[in-house]
Amino acid sequence: MQHTKKAVVAGVALLTAFTLAGCAGGNGGTGNGSGGAADPAACAPSDGKVTLDFTSWIPGIEDVVKMWNDENPDIQVKVQTGPNGNSGTYSSFFSQLEAGNAPDLGQIEYDALSSFRVQDGLEDLAACEDVAAAKDEFIPWTWNQVTLGTDGVYGIPQDSGPMALFYRSDLFEQNGIDVPTTWDEYKEAAKKVREAGGYITNFSTADINQFAGFVWQTGGDWFSNDGSAWKVNLTGDQSKTVADYWQELIDEDLVSTYPAWTEEWNNAYNSGEVWTWNSAVWGANSISSGAPDTAGKWSVAPSPQWKAGEKAAGNWGGSSIAVFKGTDHPYEAAKFALWLNTSDEALTALNESANIYPATTEGLTLPSLQEGVEFYGGQKIYDVFAEAAAQVNPDFVWGPTMTQTYADVSDGFQKAATGQGTLFEALEAAQTKTVDALKAQSIPVSE
Repeated sequence: MQHTKKAVVAGVALLTAFTLAGCAGGNGGTGNGSGGAADPAACAPSDGKVTLDFTSWIPGIEDVVKMWNDENPDIQVKVQTGPNGNSGTYSSFFSQLEAGNAPDLGQIEYDALSSFRVQDGLEDLAACEDVAAAKDEFIPWTWNQVTLGTDGVYGIPQDSGPMALFYRSDLFEQNGIDVPTTWDEYKEAAKKVREAGGYITNFSTADINQFAGFVWQTGGDWFSNDGSAWKVNLTGDQSKTVADYWQELIDEDLVSTYPAWTEEWNNAYNSGEVWTWNSAVWGANSISSGAPDTAGKWSVAPSPQWKAGEKAAGNWGGSSIAVFKGTDHPYEAAKFALWLNTSDEALTALNESANIYPATTEGLTLPSLQEGVEFYGGQKIYDVFAEAAAQVNPDFVWGPTMTQTYADVSDGFQKAATGQGTLFEALEAAQTKTVDALKAQSIPVSE
């Protein structure tokens, strides 16, 4: 699985280590917390040579960092790798921040940034002129993910996960089933696939980011902030629409519910039991590695729409490179993070080593993303994802307790998959638990 996959784990994030510094997300608020313009002195160059500590989990990141070090003898970067965020690195970051020995930079997924921001763990890079000037280089919604609805900038976007429909084009053609363009058509296709002995897809009860991506596509949101308090809305109209839709498919045995990222899950796709996957761009590698016997039999189409003719896409995954509070070198850290995520040489190397899908508009035109992909019958699949990237709602906001929220939703979804309650009831329960978790941590909540 590509590094942006969310590994949901039980338990809440280690968020109680710091004094609440303020809220992020939604509308209003300022980057420096004072209501005024960012102070350029907060991002002044250091004197002499600088060594930065950087923690990431990207495969091959050491080689990319070496490229920087070879060309920048006065700003050297020491990289440390570890497990992805929810698998341990975030806990380490919080512990290091508490102890005052956090690295200068760290990889943080978009949905976790609010957790660090609300605990005052991130440097605001809005004072760095080069950062402010780089805004227009990024796909707009990815930039919004790192500003958290404020005037501040709490990370440099690295990659994204626009969603589209992977489908077994051979099986659809053999069975005379049209590729669905709406979710209504998708359900009708699901019935035909079931009659043919398969399942149209696997509904994940553990990786809640997929479901969040579906809600994102509808224009829904789970969190917002007015500058003074958080509002939790896991049970809004859009979430109910998505939950009820998938509940019907589960109740009618039109989708499988294998645990994601397991051999059982891989075998379902490799054997042809499951025919489609509404997933992010990194899913291309998940399918090719998990279902190698199906090479040349897959294609990619835009995600089904709720209304015919609409063009909206969800997002699943994506990371930023953030600068931690307390660094002595915000200018140099920001300079490295910008190079890592905007330069042609770094983006090309990241794409080749880890299949990173860039967050910059120019990055989407990398030569490696313009070629046909053999596993997908030679289709230029990244053209589909480039279109999807431009159709993602820019206003989706993540809350400050996402690990806990994911775990609670997942618990309810797993029960619903076995007939114990419904998906929407799981969202209702998670709504209550999320509000309680925020209040328990003295994070202001708007009812």
